[in-house]
This record gives sequence, structure tokens and C-alpha cells, in this order.
Amino acid sequence: MTSPRIAESVGRRHRGLALGLMASVLLTGCAAAPVSASKPSAKPTAPASADPVADVSTVPGYDVGQFPPVPMFVLPDLSLLDSSASAFAIEVNEALSDIPGVIASPAHCDADGSVISGNGTALLYGDGSGSFTGPDGTVQNFGDGSGNSTINGVTIQNFGDGSGNYSDGTVTIQNFGDGSGTYADATKTVQIFGDGSGNYTDGTVTIQNYGDGSGNYEDGEVTIQNYGDGSGNYRSDDITIQNYGDGTAKVDGEWVDAEPLPVVPTLGVFPPLGTLAPLESCGTTLTFQDGVLFDFDKSDIRSDAEVTLDAVAEVLTSLAVAQASVSGHTDSIGSDSYNLSLSEDRANAVVTGLEDRGVRTVLTGEGYGETRPVAANEIDGADNPAGRQLNRRVEIFIPATL
Repeated sequence: MTSPRIAESVGRRHRGLALGLMASVLLTGCAAAPVSASKPSAKPTAPASADPVADVSTVPGYDVGQFPPVPMFVLPDLSLLDSSASAFAIEVNEALSDIPGVIASPAHCDADGSVISGNGTALLYGDGSGSFTGPDGTVQNFGDGSGNSTINGVTIQNFGDGSGNYSDGTVTIQNFGDGSGTYADATKTVQIFGDGSGNYTDGTVTIQNYGDGSGNYEDGEVTIQNYGDGSGNYRSDDITIQNYGDGTAKVDGEWVDAEPLPVVPTLGVFPPLGTLAPLESCGTTLTFQDGVLFDFDKSDIRSDAEVTLDAVAEVLTSLAVAQASVSGHTDSIGSDSYNLSLSEDRANAVVTGLEDRGVRTVLTGEGYGETRPVAANEIDGADNPAGRQLNRRVEIFIPATL
């Protein structure tokens, strides 16, 4: 029987794919309508000899009857989408996730590999999927190659089939997974249809590439039409050119000999988005809930906490954990120096308690006082007891290489 969570995730992904397919159809329709640039049905009859006129105008840098090509446009960097593949790891050793009074969560590390204390809450579903909620956002990994993340205002949707979406409030990317997609930022819009055609707009600049050698360009001052068969038009305030692709052209109404125009090269495709896979985290954080080990404002381990330390010691020994670090944390009540001292004493008390139980893991203890809260001690100037409770904690970080 499929669980409601998995059914919901699949439904969400299918809805996202349906939207992507609808957008893809609409985009394909836009590309298919103008099959090629509109070319005049007939050209005027040229004189028997269309020798170049000595004082005929030219586009600067180009020969008589020639003009700039319809520009290519470069798709912006799409590596933004790949960041979803490393947004968060959801694996936790099962042996660490069943200790009374202790919460086991995947550890979040920075670029240097140092654990970020207070990284949030993880819900693990046991099938390779899970969700994570941290101070900077949320991550959902559905375990089938798809997933969503919203971190620091950046939203990424990966549908697991090469398609996906990205949005950061300024840049929006839609990748339909079939070589087509769209990119938009504050000024620029790029549409790639996957068949060599596409559109580009940036302010007054508009480029249309029909994928068959033809295309158009306009920037408010210059208009270029290339019909893909050697013919095309160029118009600006200074000059008008009609190149008929048969060796002749009209420049400001004067017949001249002119080479046919080169075709407009086709465009590339959107690269598919890599699927998500269950990733190894940098380690596991064991968080002792407030009140499990210590009385208020004390650093002596309570007698009824012995069972908890026994369980932790047994797991560290059975897994042959080579090293781990113990950190103490407080809320913001009291002076900075007092809280630092209290947190150090509590961390060292846990280290001593585990060593007394024969744990051979190399343990280090450190106190951080109130400097690493996982929740607000106050909200809008009012005391937040629930937040302070979360901040009063002792954590053991176990590196991924057990």
C-alpha cells in the first residue's frame, strides 16, 4: 500500500510535469507558427547588368549588398539547477536513530567540512526519501530521483526525468527535459525549443531563430531579415538593403551585384537536469533533548540520565566510531561568559560520562554558550520559552566515516 506521503509526492511531481508539458506545448506552438521569415512572393526584375555603383552605400565593415548576420545568443549558465543535487543528504545510520531522549539528524557541513550546529530537523521515511527543515529553508527528497528545495529564497524543483524549475526571485529557469526550456531574468528572456529554433529578448533587442537557416533581428534602430535561402533585408536610418540571394541586391533603390547571404546557424538545446540520488551526509548529529541530562543551571549529569548515556555508549562502541565531538549550548539568559562556562562544563561532563563507560571513541568537548541558537530566544521582543528550550542542548557530531 502506498503511503499518503509518497502518494502526495508523486502527485505533486506529476502535476509539475503536467505544467511543464503544457508550457512545452505552448512554446512549441510559438516556434511552429512562423515556419520561416516572411519573404516577398516576387522580386523586381533586375537590369541585364547590375554592376556595382561606385558611390553605393554599405554597412560599415561589410561588402556591397551585405550586412551583419542574425546574431546567435548564448544560453545563460544553467548550473544553477544542478545545485539541487547537493541540497541536502537524508541518510542516517539506523543504529543512531533509536536512542531514548536523543534526536538523530543528518549533519549539515560547510564547504570546509565543518559541521554546522543547529542545522534543523529531519524526517526520514526509510525508503530513501525524507524532508528537512532548517534555519535557511526546507528540502524534500522523494527518493525516486525527484525532489524540491527552498533555501534562502531559492526554489528548485527537480522532477527526476531531466526536467525541472529554478527561481530565486530574479532568475526563473524552466527545463522541460527534452532539449527545450526557458530562461528569464530582470531584462532578458530566452526560449529554446529543442529543434534548433528559439527566441531572445533583452530590452529593445529581439532575435528570432527559426531553426531552418532563417531568422530575424531588431533592436529599435536596425532590422535584419534572413530568409535562409541567401536572401534577406536590412533596414536602418542610414541604409536599406534587399539581397535577393541570386547575386543581385538593391541598396537604397540602386541595383548592385552582391553575394548571397549565409544561413542563420541553428541553436543548441537545454541540457537535461541530473536526477537526485540519496547522498551520504557529512555525518550525524545526536541531540540530547533539554532536561534529559542536566537539571536547570547545572552541569552534573542526573542519575536518571544514566540509561541514556548507557545507550549512547553502547552505540558508539558497537559501531566502532573512531572520533566524535561533543558540544554544549545554552539559551540567552545570563551573561555571555557564564553561559560559555556552563556549556563547556556540560560538554565535558558528557565526554567524561562516555569515557567512564569504556567508550574508546576519541572524544573532544567544546562549549559555545548562546552563540549557536537553533531557534529564537525572543520573538518581537517577547520571551520565547519554546525557543529557549531548543537552544539548551548538548550535541554529539559523528563524522560520516564511522
